[in-house]
Amino acid sequence: MPAHPAHLFNRRHLKRSHEPTPLFAVVANERGEIFDLEGFAAVGADGACLTPLTVSDTISLPHGSELMFLPDRVPLLMDLSTGTIRPVSHHPRFHQQRIFPVAAFNSPGVVLTHTCAHKVDEANENAPALPLFAYGAVGWSKNRFRCAALVVDTEPRQDLRQMPRDKVLFGVEAMRRKLPDNRLARHLEHCALTYGCPAGKNFFLGRYEAPLPTSRACNARCLGCISLQRNPALISSQNRISFTPSPREIAEVALSHIRRVKKSVVSFGQGCEGDPLMAARVIRPAILRIRKETTAGTLNLNTNASLPHVLESLLDAGLDSIRVSLNSVREPLYRAYFRPKGYEFSHVLESIDMALSKGIHVAVNYLNCPGVTDAPEEVDALFAFLERHPIHLIQWRNLNFDPRLYQSLMSAAAPLGPPVGMAMLIKRVRAHFPRLCHGYFNPPKEHFSPNPTPSS
Repeated sequence: MPAHPAHLFNRRHLKRSHEPTPLFAVVANERGEIFDLEGFAAVGADGACLTPLTVSDTISLPHGSELMFLPDRVPLLMDLSTGTIRPVSHHPRFHQQRIFPVAAFNSPGVVLTHTCAHKVDEANENAPALPLFAYGAVGWSKNRFRCAALVVDTEPRQDLRQMPRDKVLFGVEAMRRKLPDNRLARHLEHCALTYGCPAGKNFFLGRYEAPLPTSRACNARCLGCISLQRNPALISSQNRISFTPSPREIAEVALSHIRRVKKSVVSFGQGCEGDPLMAARVIRPAILRIRKETTAGTLNLNTNASLPHVLESLLDAGLDSIRVSLNSVREPLYRAYFRPKGYEFSHVLESIDMALSKGIHVAVNYLNCPGVTDAPEEVDALFAFLERHPIHLIQWRNLNFDPRLYQSLMSAAAPLGPPVGMAMLIKRVRAHFPRLCHGYFNPPKEHFSPNPTPSS
């Protein structure tokens, strides 16, 4: 069974008059009703390390975040009467009532420091992997939910409060009149209205960054791919684009956005496609068309950076920036997650170095998961990577994958020691690489940071 949005909040159970040092534990029943569990505190997981959550190490649940309960799982909670952390499968007062863990799927710009602490129910040891979400630890204090997370980007680019559906529909109708025969524009309608894609909505609202999905194919088989899943236990959250738009269609969409948005960004490489390097035959002429019309706007490519020579041809055509997706800078973990077809991790590094040598803005889409990303071996490798490959920006992105399964798969690929903590990791990176920018979104070229130099 998939994780379910917790749509029924039982506020009567959630009210408390005093703020304790630990957060109250919140759990769900089989109907998806969330309530606090008297006598228990919320616990977060950093890999195998379990920690009671407190007000000081959590933040108020950001607007746009969602709560989910996890079927076939048992919450791990701290018993306040004994101070011990233990599984609690049934309500301590209503013994026949099953209870389930509750996790937070946070809004963009927020990085998890702990995942939801839970174990698979022994009665269902063959429970399928959790769906493709990030499962943050959450608790309750002073009549509000709090989550174990850090804010790394406050830009409201994907704030759903600024994307009212009536205005999106108005933008869709306007674009139908402007680009009546453009298949890419029609595809983006589906993304915005059916999948609720914030990037698609922003295109029709005329703000920030517009998507340019193009590629039907990919040369990686990412475990957490959200557009194409070979694993029958997982369901992709959206369908991959089913056609290859023409250079004209791409350029029309891009130019319509650039001409009406100041400091605009248009990006190849979206969640509804494969890797854009596989569609370079149409992307390169599209870039040339755009740059023939205007020098405004930032042309960005989100990519696995697997084909250096192909990427170079796109950079020479006029790309302004690239964002390279990595779950790890250690090759065994990279291979275990990306499962590359026909390329090596060394090709990714070659692409990064080549782009930097050309003065291109380079960001890393760093897919992180507490317990793996903050393992000491990963921290050391990240520092070495940043020393050798002085990128401009690290985008801290929560990995949408079952955290317990991910921990198991990655620890099988290479050693993972006791975690240092995500907050400590980010603090140390900031201190050691002061010119490296941190965030979540692709910046416009007007906000590019100066080209960094390797640390001495």
